[in-house]
This record gives sequence, structure tokens and C-alpha cells, in this order.
Amino acid sequence: MSIAKGIYNTLFRRNFVFVGTVFTAAFAFEMAFDSYTDKLWDNLNKGRQWKDIRHKYVEDEE
Repeated sequence: MSIAKGIYNTLFRRNFVFVGTVFTAAFAFEMAFDSYTDKLWDNLNKGRQWKDIRHKYVEDEE
């Protein structure tokens, strides 16, 4: 029970700390979820995206 009591006293006892914890956790989850889904999308569509086939259609500007 001491771990739960410590977490409660640290994060959830005061309202402003609780709200800050919720917003921070939501922001971190959003960043992690976006990164994961972007990598998954790039992996599933490898070779079919503009960044993968751009060199076939754009000439070098020299």
C-alpha cells in the first residue's frame, strides 16, 4: 500500500498537479502514438509514397 499512497500523495492529492499529470500523460501518449502509426504507415506503404519514388520524376537542379 505504501507505493499507492506515495503515488497518491505525489500526483493526485492536489488538483493542479493532477491536471498537469493528465495533460502531460496525454501529450506523451499522443506523441508516442503518432510516431508509431507513422512508422507503421511508412512500413506498410514502402515504395509507393512520393518520398520513395521522387527520384524517378524529379530532375536534379544543377
